[in-house]
This record gives sequence, C-alpha cells and structure tokens, in this order.
Amino acid sequence: MDKYGLIGYPLGHSFSISYHNQRFADEGINAKYFNYEIPTIDELESVLDMNPELKGLNVTIPYKEKVMPFLDYVSPEARAIGAVNVIRIEHDGKDTILKGYNSDVIGFTKSIEPMLDNCHKKALVLGTGGASKAVCYGLKSLGIEPVCVSRYRREGTICYEDITPEVVKEYNVIVNCTPLGMYPHAEECPQLPYEALDSHNILYDLIYNPDETVFMKKGAEHGAQTKNGLEMLLLQAFASWEFWNGKE
Repeated sequence: MDKYGLIGYPLGHSFSISYHNQRFADEGINAKYFNYEIPTIDELESVLDMNPELKGLNVTIPYKEKVMPFLDYVSPEARAIGAVNVIRIEHDGKDTILKGYNSDVIGFTKSIEPMLDNCHKKALVLGTGGASKAVCYGLKSLGIEPVCVSRYRREGTICYEDITPEVVKEYNVIVNCTPLGMYPHAEECPQLPYEALDSHNILYDLIYNPDETVFMKKGAEHGAQTKNGLEMLLLQAFASWEFWNGKE
C-alpha cells in the first residue's frame, strides 16, 4: 500500500487527511494518507526513514519555505514563488529523491479568477509567509499588482496602520493569508477600514474553517464579494495528486 501525507505543525485543523482518504476509498486506490506533525523541519528525514512506502507529501505552515533546502529538485514555478507545498518522493536504488512543487498557486488562481472584473487592478495580500508568496505570484499571472501587508515594517511591504479608506478603494482585492479568524480563534480578524469597502471589493480568505470568517462577514456587510479557501484547497489537492503521479 502506498502512503501519502502532510507535514506541518500544528495539524489539528487539517482538511487534507479526510479529503485524500475519502478519494482513495471512492476511487479504489490502494493508498492511505497520514498526518505527520513534526515540531521541526529536521524531523522530515525521520518521517521518510520510518515510512519507506511514502510516495508524496503535502507541506503546510510553517515549512513551505523551510523544506526547500531538503529537496533534490524544485520546479521553476515553485522556485520563483519561493515556497513548496507538494513533494514527490521517488526511489532510485537506495537513494530517495525529493521533488518540490507548488499547487497553492494553481488552486488560488483558478478559484479567484471568476470573481475578477476590469476594475480589479491591485491587491492587498495580508501576510508574508509561503502562502502569500504563492498568492502574489498567482495575482501577477492574472494581471493584478499585489502588495504584501505585514505586522512589522520591512522592505517591500506596508503595515496595517498604513491601510486607509483610500488604500482599500485602490487595492480593491484583499486576500487574507494569515491565520487570523481560523477556528478556534474564529472571533479574530485583520484590522482594516471595513467601513470603506463596497461592491467593487473582493475579500478572499484562505481560511475555510469557519465557512465565513469575521473578515468575510464584515466585507459582505458592506457589499463586498467574499470567498473562503475551500475551493482553493480542493483544487490544490487535485493538483497535488497530479504532481505525485507523473506531472513534472
């Protein structure tokens, strides 16, 4: 039986294990998906050693960037993004070969593209981690200029206190790539001038639990289009399977 799995820390919120195992059952695939909750990325090697049947891994917070030095090959797209969330595991004799890809960008672009209109030219990307890098890459591929928002002053980003009503009018696509609002802290949300939003704004949240975050709810109250990350997750999970089974 082949094994697939997810590495990250923590993994209590993970949707992947139920999705993939249900798919394996539905399609009669002789495989099982496991969660590998590892407190440091250095433990990846022990996961591989103890599970020689592993054919592929997904990578989640906080290891999408930290995993890259462990890989033998990184796709040009994942290298340009600067983050990997899919690892294909191949065996050549006694050697284990790890190939890294990024399916976040595929899931995100396919999910947000139907929402976009001619008025959507610029975007605020909340967060600066691996997911936000994939989102920025995807937005650029769709012709939208992104700027990342950080809690701290750093080069190439703006801070939350810089986001005025005028900014959300100009940067009318807002993508939440932070864990703010994720269960069990569902009462939290990014600090934005929500009262300045209107029907020209899109608020896209990578979070999918709860279904409607406070970020989305506040946007909807002012007429903004909103969407959670569930469709993105399904699309990137499907793309993961293609990377694991032959797509280069």
